[in-house]
Amino acid sequence: MIKVSEQAKSRVVTLMQADGYNHEKDYVRVGVKSGGCSGLSYDLNFDKKTNDDDKVYEDNGVRIIVDKKSFLYLIGTTLEYSGGLNGKGFVFNNPNATRTCGCGESFSL
Repeated sequence: MIKVSEQAKSRVVTLMQADGYNHEKDYVRVGVKSGGCSGLSYDLNFDKKTNDDDKVYEDNGVRIIVDKKSFLYLIGTTLEYSGGLNGKGFVFNNPNATRTCGCGESFSL
């Protein structure tokens, strides 16, 4: 399961509304793809529908979908948001990652 911090929830709701999505009905799609300086990178999008191989979760009022392959890499991850002058934006705190890059957008196992 993926957890969502209060700061991430607030930002997700704002961004979903700005893009024409409804956080009560639509989803945040979280995934992993090849690439980035550490080998794997995170993928974060909004979606209105699920696929047959998706796992669906809800945490802190945010509906999350993860494809079956990405799920194995993301178990126990917390989605956080770091704002402010030195903020990075969305940050994935992934306990499965053995190495991350300096920007926090890619990782390896």
